[in-house]
Amino acid sequence: MDKTDECCSTHLIDGDGNFNVEGIESFMKEIKLAECGLAYAVVAIMGPQSSGKSTLLNHLFGTNFREMDAFKGRSQTTKGIWLARCVGIEPCTLVMDLEGTDGRERGEDDTAFEKQSALFALAVSDIVLINMWCHDIGREQAANKPLLKTVFQVMMRLFSPRKTTLMFVIRDKTRTPLENLEPVLREDIQKIWDSVPKPNAHKQTPLSEFFDVQVVALPSFEEKEEQFKEQVAGLRKRFVHSIAPGGLAGDRRGVVPASGFMFSAQQIWKVIKENKDLDLPAHKVMVATVRCEEIANAKFSSFIANEEWRELEEMVQSQPVPKFGKKLTSIIDACLSEYDVEAAYFDESVSSTKRKQLEEKLLQLVQPAYQFMLGHIRAGTLSRFKEAFDSALNGGKGFAAAARDCTEYYISQFDDASAEADIDQANWDASKVRDKLRRDIDAHIATVRATKLSELTATYEKKLSDMLSGPVEALLDSASDETWPSIRKLLLRETETAVDGFSRALSGFEIDDATKDKMILSLKDYSRGVVEAKAREEAGRVLIRMKDRFSTLFSQDADSMPRVWSGKEDIRAITKTARSASLKLLSVMAAIRLDDNSDAIEKTLSLALVDPKSGASSTTTRSLDPLASSNWDQVEPSKTLLTPVQCKSLWRQFKNETEYTVSQAIAAQEASRRNNNWMPPPWAIVALLVLGFNEFMTLLRNPLWLAVVFVVFLLVKALWVQLNISGDFQHGVLPGVLALSTKFLPTVMNLLKKLAEEGNATSVPQQQRKPQTVTTSDRLSSSASSEVTSAENGTEYSYPLHQKSQ
Repeated sequence: MDKTDECCSTHLIDGDGNFNVEGIESFMKEIKLAECGLAYAVVAIMGPQSSGKSTLLNHLFGTNFREMDAFKGRSQTTKGIWLARCVGIEPCTLVMDLEGTDGRERGEDDTAFEKQSALFALAVSDIVLINMWCHDIGREQAANKPLLKTVFQVMMRLFSPRKTTLMFVIRDKTRTPLENLEPVLREDIQKIWDSVPKPNAHKQTPLSEFFDVQVVALPSFEEKEEQFKEQVAGLRKRFVHSIAPGGLAGDRRGVVPASGFMFSAQQIWKVIKENKDLDLPAHKVMVATVRCEEIANAKFSSFIANEEWRELEEMVQSQPVPKFGKKLTSIIDACLSEYDVEAAYFDESVSSTKRKQLEEKLLQLVQPAYQFMLGHIRAGTLSRFKEAFDSALNGGKGFAAAARDCTEYYISQFDDASAEADIDQANWDASKVRDKLRRDIDAHIATVRATKLSELTATYEKKLSDMLSGPVEALLDSASDETWPSIRKLLLRETETAVDGFSRALSGFEIDDATKDKMILSLKDYSRGVVEAKAREEAGRVLIRMKDRFSTLFSQDADSMPRVWSGKEDIRAITKTARSASLKLLSVMAAIRLDDNSDAIEKTLSLALVDPKSGASSTTTRSLDPLASSNWDQVEPSKTLLTPVQCKSLWRQFKNETEYTVSQAIAAQEASRRNNNWMPPPWAIVALLVLGFNEFMTLLRNPLWLAVVFVVFLLVKALWVQLNISGDFQHGVLPGVLALSTKFLPTVMNLLKKLAEEGNATSVPQQQRKPQTVTTSDRLSSSASSEVTSAENGTEYSYPLHQKSQ
């Protein structure tokens, strides 16, 4: 790169067509081109060799391109393409000085490079200066007409055309006015444009759509230097702010940012180079082609027979080979080195081409072994991943974190192992095997994730089942107005608890929100299903529960004590209460009420089953039997547990099976009334008073008989209490007689024994006995009265006589 005080230039493309990447990079950094954005312009100049192109650029833009020394003769000065920055022109303007055309130094290859460089200038530049002698206007070759024709045609085929300014600079202007020269030149350019074959899309497109043609004329630099400099200074002003609308480079379509100029120019030159027309090979090239082909075939056969390669190939088919890449690289290097030794003296381009072909054949041969090696690496990595992944999960690490960490680690392990298996000569990509490993890892993760999620879901479903089944069963068994509201509260509470835990457990899986919401919704549906299933199960046992509830309420009092049918109970009211409670249970079990929707099931059942008379008046406009239906009003069929018809059938069966209990209670009450009614009829009392008047008077006249009767009464009362006659006869006359027959004699003997013991107690000294003296009649009276009192209080047992006396 050349650099003066203000100007900076570099050799962009050398004479052999090589793009100077390092030079352009240094050039861009030096002038800070990347900071310009889109505010820059590119100017190129082309024309015949030694026509003063570099001189014009140096005076016009202040560049430092090498100029021809006329005193040393006319020869080629610029080789390839040079690039420089203009001095004192804004915005940043780059100038390309192209190698002159029609030069004797390049020889036969002049036309090809001439086309390439001209095409490159038109593709990269905003403004193209075409330098030509005034006296060459009208000439076929000197005026660059064939070159322009070729450039127009190829440019339209290779690039998307944009409007470029073509400025024809006529040098050494003669006396012929520019007004006369310009029409001739424009007419020639239009003819060239019309003769160029165009794509269908641009057959009718005028030249002005692609190019802005301008013509300027300058005097001779050697003869009229001052005038030349003066007119060049005027022309220089036209390049200031050239990218502004209406300027020389006003069309900015397709302009790449300044930071991408180097890459864009390099790619354009590459495309141009690849489309070069090649000549037929010379005799020397043909010989080199045939001989290098023979050497390459011989080396290929030698490689196939190589013992080290054959062992390596056989081993890698069954197991991974350590240092596979290094070993195979060494074998291929040896084979290519032998080829290089034998083909060293042939044409370099031909030998290089055949060497590349040999290398491609060798790589094609060893590629299956390389694939085997990658397969072993993939299988081993996958196996180790599974073990590490299971260990991480068993250690309590979160699923997503374990999957991510293990995946990243073992993918990197695969990358390292595959890099060791790489062959230096090949540019093979292990991405397909890597992608397959990634798919296998992802498939394993998906399988484990599905299993873990299934286990997690099953765990929370079991928790919900355990937390809901028992309470729901108990609530349904209680069957009250608060049954279904309580079930709804229970369902909501337990579901929220389960969902919270389930959500926290799912957070470790890092699944997307849609899937998470779907799983939570499924868990909620499951909890609802548990309640519904339990309700259906309990509905199947509703008859048993109705009978149990009836039996409990009918057979027990408010204190949950067994009822004794003494004759004072209202069996009708008790029966109605127990049946109403059973009907309540039936109405609760008739439908699922998880949505808090009101219904009239209980009212319908009550009117139809418990109080059909009152219900008949309110259903005159409806069917005679409100239960003659398979659906409830305001209840979905899917929520129905017991249809009206089923409820009616269950109630009929319930009544039939509880009638016997009611009848037994009525019979027991009647028997109790008969047994407890010991008073004679009123007529018998009157008859006793009339017929027994004499005997009563006799007792009054003789008090001794009255005392005897009183003692006998006490004895009989004591026997009554001891024998529990009233209790035995509550179960019937015959059972009472049989019970008395077994207890009478032991009771009398026990009573006599007690009296004897009391008689023996009179041997106690008088001084000790006086304060405690009690007659036998007094003892019997006290004992009898105590036992009577116990009997009146409902006690069904008696105290021993000796306990009364103590």
